[in-house]
Amino acid sequence: MIYLDNSATTPLSPAVREAMIAAMDRFGNPSSLHELGGDAALLLKESRAAVGEALGERFLRDGQLIFTSCGTEATALALLGTARAKTRRTASVILTTDSEHPSVEENLRILEAEGFTVVRISTKGGALDVDEALSYCNEKLFMVTMMLVNNETGARYPVEQIFAAAKAANPACVLHTDAVQGFLKMPIRAKSLGADLVTLSAHKIHGPKGVGALYIAERMLKERRIVPFLSGGGQEFGLRSGTENMIGIAGFAEAARMGAERLRGDFFRMTALSELLIEGLSGSEIRVNRPPVTAPHIVSLTLPHIKSETMLHFLAERGISVSSGSACSSHAKHPSRTLLAFGLTPEEADSTIRVSFSAANTPEDVEALLAALNEGLATLVRMKK
Repeated sequence: MIYLDNSATTPLSPAVREAMIAAMDRFGNPSSLHELGGDAALLLKESRAAVGEALGERFLRDGQLIFTSCGTEATALALLGTARAKTRRTASVILTTDSEHPSVEENLRILEAEGFTVVRISTKGGALDVDEALSYCNEKLFMVTMMLVNNETGARYPVEQIFAAAKAANPACVLHTDAVQGFLKMPIRAKSLGADLVTLSAHKIHGPKGVGALYIAERMLKERRIVPFLSGGGQEFGLRSGTENMIGIAGFAEAARMGAERLRGDFFRMTALSELLIEGLSGSEIRVNRPPVTAPHIVSLTLPHIKSETMLHFLAERGISVSSGSACSSHAKHPSRTLLAFGLTPEEADSTIRVSFSAANTPEDVEALLAALNEGLATLVRMKK
């Protein structure tokens, strides 16, 4: 099998598997006061430090990295937990993009229903409209939430520039980025991003499913700008109740350690694979949807009047796995909102596939994909224009 759907999830690393097996023997509850609980608490502390260090935070304060069940929950804590904090608030505008992941978009719809004004900035062609975004940077701005890397197109948005402008216009503005597709795919640091809140996920970096994290800037904690939306026993410094998933957290930590060590080499390997694919499609009927600034691992391709689902099945029969977009919305009955925002027509969006690499992929994988795509173009029935 040739697996080219790494933006949906990544294979579990053997070293991560071993770390998770070892964690099974450290079965104490980290909230317990006896020796076994203390051992689990130590594992939790070490794991938190490893994930924080991979994000460029070597000295985390209590509460600065909260483990959650997934990236979606981390984002919900960031958005709902901040919006519902009982701090003095006069601003009510939330700035975002028109191509966010559903975990952001659906929570923003909740906040719209609660009275917030949400402004969605254009990302046509995979380029954030910076001038439009800057025009909303004023004292009315309560929050900016913008993904670092788009999960369907690979577009890398200039969050640093927008965050800096928003903070200059309103120092109280909260700055959140969904960094799930950028974390350990490219060099990023929480402080250099200028973010107050950063969403992370383990299963996109060869870690296990069912565990994510939210980085929280120290000022957010000092000013009590974020509150939990899950109530219970007060674990995770009172911000995410529920006994911690220690096996998953240990796996997340090992994946973060390994990803940080290999980051530079992996970045160049995935970039080379993406370039090889794009070069191989030169002169082809298949169009590459390439943003001005892109992540190294995601390539969006629009087929010439062939439904993406048809091509996916064709490739799967040849042992090649790709996707038609976000795995979180792959069963949706409507065209991708992200691809429409990119500028594709509904028919083009319905004919678009996403190829996403990991550093484990090879040039031979790309050659096999190119051969299968060419075969598909020659044999598959095309939609009527």
